[in-house]
Amino acid sequence: MRVTRRSALVIGAGALAGASGLTEPAAAADETHGISAFGDLKYPADFPHFDYVNPAAPKGGVFSQVGAQRQYNQNFLTFNSLNSYILKGDAALGMELTFATLMAAASDEPDGMYGLAARAVRISADKLSYRYLLRPQARFHDGTKITAHDVAFSLNTLKEKGHPIIHQLTRDLLGAEAADDETVVVRFAEKRARDVPLFVAALPIFSRAYYASRPFDETTLEIPLGCGPYRVGRFEPGRYIEYECVKDWWGADLGVARGQNNFDVVRYEFYRDRDVAFEGFTAKSYLFREEFTARVWATRYDFPAIKDGRVQRRIMPDDTPSGGQGWFINTRREKFKDPKLREALSYAFDFEWTNKTIMYGAYKRTYSVFQNSNMTAEGPPSEGEHALLEPFRGKVPDEVFGAPLMPPVSDGSGQDRALLRKASQLLQDAGFAVKDGKRVDAKGEPIVIEFLIDEPTFQPHHAPFIKNLGTLGIEATLRIVDPVQYRKRVEDFDFDITVERFNFSSTPGDSLRTYFSSQAATIKGSQNLAGMANPAIDALIDTIIAAETRPTLVTACRALDRVIRAGRYWIPHWYLAAHRIAYWDVFGWPEKKPPFARGIPETWWYDAEKAAKLDRTR
Repeated sequence: MRVTRRSALVIGAGALAGASGLTEPAAAADETHGISAFGDLKYPADFPHFDYVNPAAPKGGVFSQVGAQRQYNQNFLTFNSLNSYILKGDAALGMELTFATLMAAASDEPDGMYGLAARAVRISADKLSYRYLLRPQARFHDGTKITAHDVAFSLNTLKEKGHPIIHQLTRDLLGAEAADDETVVVRFAEKRARDVPLFVAALPIFSRAYYASRPFDETTLEIPLGCGPYRVGRFEPGRYIEYECVKDWWGADLGVARGQNNFDVVRYEFYRDRDVAFEGFTAKSYLFREEFTARVWATRYDFPAIKDGRVQRRIMPDDTPSGGQGWFINTRREKFKDPKLREALSYAFDFEWTNKTIMYGAYKRTYSVFQNSNMTAEGPPSEGEHALLEPFRGKVPDEVFGAPLMPPVSDGSGQDRALLRKASQLLQDAGFAVKDGKRVDAKGEPIVIEFLIDEPTFQPHHAPFIKNLGTLGIEATLRIVDPVQYRKRVEDFDFDITVERFNFSSTPGDSLRTYFSSQAATIKGSQNLAGMANPAIDALIDTIIAAETRPTLVTACRALDRVIRAGRYWIPHWYLAAHRIAYWDVFGWPEKKPPFARGIPETWWYDAEKAAKLDRTR
C-alpha cells in the first residue's frame, strides 16, 4: 500500500512454543525463495538481479528531491520525529531506507517478493505457519547480527504498538517466535487475509537490544539503529534530512538489491509551500521533482536551465492502478448522514470547467476507487458480480444492480444550471429547505461546511466549488492549517470534508479494510476518512481477501467498487496515468522501467560525466 502526495510481545514465548508446534519437521513445509499472493513467481532461486535494473550501475553522488510518497505518520511538508512506525509525531520521509525486511518486492510483478534478510521460507501445508530462515551475514549498522529474536520482537511490537494502520493489517498475525537464532516462525490466524504474509514480510526489522533501554512508541529525533542500505546522516527538523549509503551493507550483492541503492546520499527537502518548493528546484536546491500541479507543468517550466538543457523533463507512463482522489465527506457527522445531501454536493463541482480552466485539460475524471485498472466496475454486473451482490438486495441502493454510479458531466461553464437544479431538487427531497437564502435542515439549522487542507495548492479548485454551493444556499468555507495540525485533525476525524488520495496494488487485499471497513471507521488514525460503515462493503472485502484466483479477485473488486460508488462517500477528483518528472541532467537510468513502480531513485544512478558537462555549461 502506498499514499502518494496525498502506512512487548503479543504472545508469550512459552505459550507460543507450547501451542504452535515449533518442532514440526521440515518435511511438513515447502521451502521457497519467494512468496506471492497466488504462489506465482517470475524469478528462480539465486537469480542475479531484477530485469529492470542495471547491475553495473555506478555508485556515488547525491539524489535530492521533495518527497512524493509517504507512509504511516510521515509528513510531506515537515517532520519532528525519526520514528515513522507509530501514530504520534510527524516523521521524516524516507526512514524506511534505513531498515531491512524479511523479503523485498519485485517491481515487475504484481506481488512477488524474494528473500532479503531471509534466505528462504518454509510454508506449512495449511499456509498458517511461515518459518523464515535468516541469512547469517545480515547485520545491523553497529555490526551486531540480525537474529530471529530481533525479527520476532519487531513483528510482535509493531502489531501491539505500531501505527493503527499496521495494527489493522496485522490483525490476522497471531505472533512470531524464534525457534533458534536463525529461524523465526510466524503464525497466522485461520482464514487469514491472503496478503497478510506479504505485508508482514515487508515490515522493518528492529534491534531488540536497542529497544531494551528505549520506549518504542514515542516520538524521538534520536537516530534509530537500522539495518538497511542507508543510515540517517545530517538533518535539520522541518527542513531536510539526508540518508547516507552504508558502504559495506551486507545485502548489496543479493539479487533483490543488485543495481539499486546507487547514490551515496539520498536527501529529502521540506517546504511548507509547493510554489516555494518549485523556486527551490529552479535554483538547484534539489535535483529531482515530480510535478503534481498541471498549472505549474504547463506554465512555469520555461526557466533558463530548461531552455539550455541543464534541466530535462519528461512524462513516464504509469500502468499501476491510479486509485481514488477526491473530497472525502466525513459521514460520522450528522449533517452528512443523508446520501442525497452528499450526492447534491457532487453536482456543485464542475470538473469540466476546473480541468479546462485551472488544470489545462491535463486530467481525466476519476470515478472508481480502482481507477486505471481492470478492477473498475463497468456496465451492468457480470454473472459473478451479481452473485456476490444479490444477498444485499434491499440493503444497498438499487443502482448497484445496474450501471455503476458515474459523476455528473457539466457543460463546462463553471455554473451548469441544469446540474445545480438537480442538486437543489435532491436537497429539497431530503428535507433541506431554503430559509432566508440559507439551506437549512429539519430543525432550521443552516448547512455549514468547512473544507480542510494543509497547503494552498488546492485553493483555486475549491473557490468555484464553494461558489456553487453558495448558490444552493450552503455556506462553505476553506480552512488551510499547518501540516502538523492538519494531520492531527484528520487522524481524529475532526473535519467536514478533506482532500485525500489513495491507491492499491494490483492485488488488493487486507489493506482495503483500512480504507473502507466498519472497523476502520472507528479507529483513530485509520485511512477510512469518510467513515464508511456498511455490512455489504465489509462482506465484499472479506470475499476479496479470500479469493484464491486472480479472476475471482477482480470480480469481487468490481462488486465492491459498485457498492462504494453507490454510497456517495466522496466527490471524485481526477487522475493522470503518468508521472510528470523534471530533473537536473546528472542522472542515468536503466533501459527498462519497472511496470509496477516509478523506480526512482531506487534504480537510477549519478552520472559523473553528465554532471561535469552540466557544470561546464553554467
